Amino acid sequence: MKMLVIYTHPNHNSLSYAFMQKVIKGCNENPLINELQVLDLYEEGFNPSLEFNEKKRRRDMHCDPNLEKYRKQLMWADKIVFVYPIWWGRPPAMLLGYIDQMFASNFAYKDKGKYLSEGLLKGKSVVCISTMKGPARYPLFLLNNAHKVLMKRAVFNFVGIKKVKFFEFGNMENPKGLQAKKLDKIYSYFRKVEK
Repeated sequence: MKMLVIYTHPNHNSLSYAFMQKVIKGCNENPLINELQVLDLYEEGFNPSLEFNEKKRRRDMHCDPNLEKYRKQLMWADKIVFVYPIWWGRPPAMLLGYIDQMFASNFAYKDKGKYLSEGLLKGKSVVCISTMKGPARYPLFLLNNAHKVLMKRAVFNFVGIKKVKFFEFGNMENPKGLQAKKLDKIYSYFRKVEK
């Protein structure tokens, strides 16, 4: 299995970074994972802004040479792991900018008629690991599960990825937030995860 970890947090002293380290440690101890790549969007200097003009059109985004490296990573991976905080009920703008550009028409999906499309990333699976200051059930009860609906239905299912697992960890700024236990949970999961 080939694993791509996409980390989205500007601070390497963050709890999100600690979760990413546990993902890597678990993957390195999992005999089913033969290859691992890590993409740190902030460290990479990824530009999340969309730019369209006379020379750069939206319909050509799937063949933008500046994004070729990232397209190859997505095609290469069997499982894609996203590690990020929840800010204002959603992933960081950096990650959303990555999704806007990478999950482009004619790469991640293709139109089939007026209202139909076909996902082109079938067979891959995704794990989303997110942290938040508020309680773990905050997105479910106060935001109608907006985070999961956005990531699973509006993004991953649309591009053909049906197997999506979420780890949403709340109360992460609370001294009683059980951070060590949650970090161990992630490590254990990736140590044994299968495709």
